[in-house]
Amino acid sequence: MKLAVILLAAYVLDRLIGDPRSIPHPVVLMGKAVTAIERLIRRYCSQPRALKLAGVLLPLLVAGGAWGVTAVILLVLSRIAPWLAWVAEVWMISTTIASKGLKGAGMAVYAELRKGDIPAARTALGMIVGRDTTKLESPDIVRGTVETVAENIVDAIISPLFFALLGGAPLAMAYRAVNTLDSMVGYKNEKYRNLGWASARLDDAANYIPARMTAPLLVLCAWLLRLDWRSSWRIVRRDARLHPSPNSGFPESAVAGALGIRLGGENVYHGVVSFRAYMGDPLRTMEPEDIIVTSRIMMLSSAIFVCLCAAATMLWHGMGG
Repeated sequence: MKLAVILLAAYVLDRLIGDPRSIPHPVVLMGKAVTAIERLIRRYCSQPRALKLAGVLLPLLVAGGAWGVTAVILLVLSRIAPWLAWVAEVWMISTTIASKGLKGAGMAVYAELRKGDIPAARTALGMIVGRDTTKLESPDIVRGTVETVAENIVDAIISPLFFALLGGAPLAMAYRAVNTLDSMVGYKNEKYRNLGWASARLDDAANYIPARMTAPLLVLCAWLLRLDWRSSWRIVRRDARLHPSPNSGFPESAVAGALGIRLGGENVYHGVVSFRAYMGDPLRTMEPEDIIVTSRIMMLSSAIFVCLCAAATMLWHGMGG
């Protein structure tokens, strides 16, 4: 029962206030830790084999440290006053979720597109994607925004809630550390191919189950929102595994099918053209309003999932677990 209340409160807190800039965010601290540890590793390791071995140590230190520090803080607070630990755990879990921030990022792009300010829309999209946006026109700006919002339904909402359900704030923080590592060092380029391989694979493993739970949830949301849920399910089964990521294809294909659009295609990264497998069928041209609909799918799916998590904890409690 306690965990159900904590999960619901954490989700509501994120929906209401998101991540206030005035409060230090744990992810920022994780990022600084990753940078410091990477600098230390590179001081003593330069050969590929040594970097690969260090690549295993990196997520153990960062994710393990995030779990340990969180667990110790909650333990100390519980000894002072149980309610302090409750409040702290609600806040900690809320920082691992980013529903408000994700919606805000998508709507920032939408607002510029509605004004017809393509350069500003490119800049807004560039804040949330790694691809080059300087030459994109409206349909590709919409595509990039929809892809990012859809993909992050798993990374920024479903996965942290899933791990909070399994292990409270400590495990949710450990997941966020893994996800932060992947975003910082999990690249297949020359710099991070050896050091970041373990972080990238651990992130893939962590999101494996949540991504596959998300796909049917998004199909349900498509039905509730009177979108094309049949096409959503069909496109998931047809296209999800075509994505270069073992997990991102599931939410992206579900959203593509629900909206009747085609995601994927050519992207440019640091001047290099990269082709990503298509998701969905090009039944129509993408429009700025697709960003709004994707945000609605994201918000509805996250609300349903946190309620399912709370129900699961109460059921487990009722069974004497």
